Amino acid sequence: MLLVYWTEAEHAAASDGQKAESFAAYTAYAEVLRQSGALVTSAGLQPSSTATVVRAPDSRPALWDGPYVESKEQLGGYFVIDVPDLDAAIAWAVRCPGAQRYAVEVRPLMVY
Repeated sequence: MLLVYWTEAEHAAASDGQKAESFAAYTAYAEVLRQSGALVTSAGLQPSSTATVVRAPDSRPALWDGPYVESKEQLGGYFVIDVPDLDAAIAWAVRCPGAQRYAVEVRPLMVY
């Protein structure tokens, strides 16, 4: 899984043109992944302020409005890819538009 981080405040302050350019870059990246056969699924996430954190000690739910942690960068979306190894995943992460400015975390999914 490629976890794409960004700064929500910078995105909110971006012009419509800058937002359109960013969207186009991610759309093109997803299309290249799809054409290669590596893309399993992907999605962007709503801002961290829309998150609800759930903890259920003793099976009693306790809810908090998000985000879970205060941080400079927030998780903005993800790509689940099917590649043979970590090197291939890193190669795709390098090509991700998010890696040019922020961070892309590469993390294997657990297989059950």
